[in-house]
Amino acid sequence: MATQLRPDRLNYLAAMHASLDRQSVPWEAIVSIDGADPGRLPEPLAADPRVRTLVLPRAVGAACARNLALNEVRTEYVNWADDDDEFTDDAMAVRLHTLEEKGVGWCAGYSQDLHPDGTTTLWQCPAPPGRHEAGDVWTYWRDPADTIPLGPTTLLARTDLVRAAPMGGLVQGEDYCALAVTCLAPGILLPVPVYRYRKHAGQMTQQSRYGELEGAARRHAWNFGRSLRTTVLDLRGGRWAGIPSPAGARLAE
Repeated sequence: MATQLRPDRLNYLAAMHASLDRQSVPWEAIVSIDGADPGRLPEPLAADPRVRTLVLPRAVGAACARNLALNEVRTEYVNWADDDDEFTDDAMAVRLHTLEEKGVGWCAGYSQDLHPDGTTTLWQCPAPPGRHEAGDVWTYWRDPADTIPLGPTTLLARTDLVRAAPMGGLVQGEDYCALAVTCLAPGILLPVPVYRYRKHAGQMTQQSRYGELEGAARRHAWNFGRSLRTTVLDLRGGRWAGIPSPAGARLAE
């Protein structure tokens, strides 16, 4: 989780931690403190030995903060989250069980919008539930302006795959790039909610200038995923077999 420990989000961060505390499988969390005073970390997180902090000396933005935190991950699977959201109570168990039983690279679910009054509304992504081969999910995102094919924060994936397709370094919409992990391995989308996306006035999508860069961010992530998918499929299809390397270049096996 990347956080700048903003005062209006501290209670939300504590609620995220409480949702982790309700999980029925072992976990550990890395909180990437993005240029803020670590002394502002809510006490329940500071006192929890399962929570480790990465204190960045200056603010670098959510994408970079999460990428740097990824260096510290030591579990086989990883799921990133925002500091103002929550996981459902069985989010980790149901996806972990699927990953271990089916041997796929990632497992995702549905998301719920969490409204200020505590009610939730199900967000059912365009990709259908079930098994998806590597690259299939991207076919459900036909245009950058369309709804993204599944919720990035619902992805529990092998850590090595996430490191191969990290956040895109964008100032917003960086989570769209995380979907590229679905191009690298088969996975399963479960038709159950695993994440709650909190709706509030302080969230990024509610800011007055949010729309200025949204189109460009979407195009970058869309092109990234499409290019990665094409490259992976070409490699598997043998398109590059027999093509000589540039003069003097060598490839390590």
